[in-house]
Amino acid sequence: IQNGGNTRGDAKFDIDGAIGTLAYYADLGAQLGDARLLADGDGVQLGRSPRFFGQHILVPRPGVAVHINAFNFPAWGLAEKAACALLAGMPVITKPATSTALVALRLMKIFTERAPLPRGALSFVAGPPGDLLDHLGGEDVLAFTGSSATGAALRLLPALARESVRVNVEADSLNGAVLGPDVDPGSETYAMFLRDVVRDMTQKAGQKCTAIRRIFVPASVIETVRDDLVDRLRDARVGDPAQDGVTVGPLTTADQLRGVRAGIERLAADAAVALGGTGPFEKIGVPDGKGYFVPPTLLVASGPDGAAAAHEHEVFGPVATLFPYDGGAAHAVTLLRRGRGSLVCAVYSDDRGFTAEVLLGVAPYHGRVVLGSERIADQAPGPGTVLPQTIHGGPGRAGGGEELGGLRGLHFYSQRTAVQGSRPILEAILGTKTEPRPAPARP
Repeated sequence: IQNGGNTRGDAKFDIDGAIGTLAYYADLGAQLGDARLLADGDGVQLGRSPRFFGQHILVPRPGVAVHINAFNFPAWGLAEKAACALLAGMPVITKPATSTALVALRLMKIFTERAPLPRGALSFVAGPPGDLLDHLGGEDVLAFTGSSATGAALRLLPALARESVRVNVEADSLNGAVLGPDVDPGSETYAMFLRDVVRDMTQKAGQKCTAIRRIFVPASVIETVRDDLVDRLRDARVGDPAQDGVTVGPLTTADQLRGVRAGIERLAADAAVALGGTGPFEKIGVPDGKGYFVPPTLLVASGPDGAAAAHEHEVFGPVATLFPYDGGAAHAVTLLRRGRGSLVCAVYSDDRGFTAEVLLGVAPYHGRVVLGSERIADQAPGPGTVLPQTIHGGPGRAGGGEELGGLRGLHFYSQRTAVQGSRPILEAILGTKTEPRPAPARP
């Protein structure tokens, strides 16, 4: 609560996410047992005789995994990267963001005191990393979460480029939510939509890489949606996160506050402010002039082609922009694609045809798509929650990276190698036995 400026619920979200991810990968580790490699798909017959056989395998890279984590999830971010790397067989050097490093340090102390990790398996760099990255080699990997500008700069470091160091980046993301034209106000799907948008705007004071930033609704209901969102966002209580009743805490640093305020002004130059903004507002338990607080801020575009900045600039706070669209799936897809690659988008509809068209149109631009409907309205935690069973990452602006996803999360830390030879010998060495796919017939 103190180090991150989180409400108790927001702090619990971070810690619970770390615990859940570690528990999930611990269970995967128990299932793998003492395996030293993973088979990547089925084996394949390579010639006329089934004796000449091929198998792809994944083996641990012999270097070190360097993790540079973001400030918003100091526990969860450390855990999700470390869990995959350690299970894949790579030692980890983890570097938390300075502003919330105390939470990560506490987690490291728990690992040191209670987790049976081999010496050197997990190292912690609290301050500047110095020239650490200049010493990485081709067997090492770097995983970074943060701004797209920093991610791009890391990729261009001469040492990393020269050694072909494997780099994973999770960066800015203009995540979208689409309300289908079939969804009536008052329905379960509509309630789910409102709940998810409000949660993403207020949880962690909007400082989530997966938070909804752009909201697309049929033009015929935009005023209804605006009013319903404003009513719910007005219930948010901004202030000292240690006080009971406060639901939105401060931003993490003064730089974040300046950036969010400047971002709101940029968006407001071409959109109407329906709620919030940069003016004075009431804060609970906070003296005037203290803290880095921003109220939940909802902006409304004048039309589908308005508020262009909302498709270009992520405001990393409790801020989202509402857009009208014509109710057709094609128009919704066009608007979503303007984000140029995102971590997640959510589609709220009970119309399978509409949902399918949007899904196929936006999937190449997103790492994850959540299909909200009445069937899962009481089950799904919302698009802002990252689950270890499915991947986290996205193309384009979002960094082009990929984490988690069950055993897929180990691939970044593994070398994929094709092994060819006698099938019985391969199966004996690799511990695999599969029915081979026959070689394709020769023309």
